[in-house]
Amino acid sequence: MQSSVEFFENQFSKQVLQKQQLLNPFESLTLPYLAGEVLDFGCGLGNLSVAAAEAGCHVLALDGSPTAIAHLRELAGERGLPITAIEADLGSYRIEACFDTVVSIGLLMFFDRKTALAQLAQMQSSVRPGGILSVNVLIEGTTFLDMFDPASYYLFGADELKESMAEWEIIVASFHDFEAPRATVKRFSTVIARRKV
Repeated sequence: MQSSVEFFENQFSKQVLQKQQLLNPFESLTLPYLAGEVLDFGCGLGNLSVAAAEAGCHVLALDGSPTAIAHLRELAGERGLPITAIEADLGSYRIEACFDTVVSIGLLMFFDRKTALAQLAQMQSSVRPGGILSVNVLIEGTTFLDMFDPASYYLFGADELKESMAEWEIIVASFHDFEAPRATVKRFSTVIARRKV
């Protein structure tokens, strides 16, 4: 079976050819909360990074897909947007700065539990006081598993994201189910929270 990076590399290649640049529902939910210096941790094709930059943010966009990063660099160059796009192994990436906003949509579940929780904690500590963290993951109850490397993934508990931000001001805590192939389901949790000053 292919790895998660290979799965998305194939998907992103098709989307680039088809010029698919619409925000997904979670990106649309998150966009109004993005401000200042933004870290997009697992940016994919960069649709949210582009929208944030167009709204005045300075964005550091990271992803493991060469196709996605090349596409985002091209878009940012064409439009003169303040986006730095870097190809990176996000399972081992060390965040070296603090940000006004950190966003990670649809990424952490593609790591083993230890890595997923370590990267979540690292993102939390990289948000400036008063800043925003927006995280979206697949959770237990998800039955569509085609995109996962069977040796390395983690379905979060239903309330695990929210509980991990117990000391934060929770702005959004939502669940969404989406039908998937072969009568399966993708079940998501999204939490947007403000770090207390």
